[in-house]
Amino acid sequence: MNQNRTDRVYERHHDGLITALAFGGFLVIIGLVFALNPNLWNQITTFLNSITDKTVPFQGSSSSNIVLPAPENPAAHNALYSAIMQFDIGFGILQVIILALRLNRHSRLGRIAETVGNMVFWFGAAALVNIFLLTGTLSGWFEYWAALIVVVGVSVVARAIVYFTKR
Repeated sequence: MNQNRTDRVYERHHDGLITALAFGGFLVIIGLVFALNPNLWNQITTFLNSITDKTVPFQGSSSSNIVLPAPENPAAHNALYSAIMQFDIGFGILQVIILALRLNRHSRLGRIAETVGNMVFWFGAAALVNIFLLTGTLSGWFEYWAALIVVVGVSVVARAIVYFTKR
């Protein structure tokens, strides 16, 4: 029983160190994105000020429309989208490092699965920015959000696969 307690303390300690590394890495990535994009704060405020209601035809009916928020001119924010993609890639790389540490330290299966899911999400989000947002079109804006929901689902499936392969 004493050995189990020692193992849990050891595991908690190493998971805490990995979590601290993840938080520090997050702050470094935020700092790098702002350093690489010196006008980023202005781009963010300009983007937020450009959000308006856009009427989109609803596919199921010829007379129905749906109103959704979107930027007035999506193409005017490509620099912001590039910064978002930089963040997504940076955070995806951080997840790879965290996964390597978790595997090396034999972290709990749940932590490993969570990290795999996070890695899939962040790299998927970066790909979606490149595919949809950087096109600068209104349809690309809406397609991005729909595809992001799919990436969330793929991320959950990736977590489940880790659970099934390890059990």
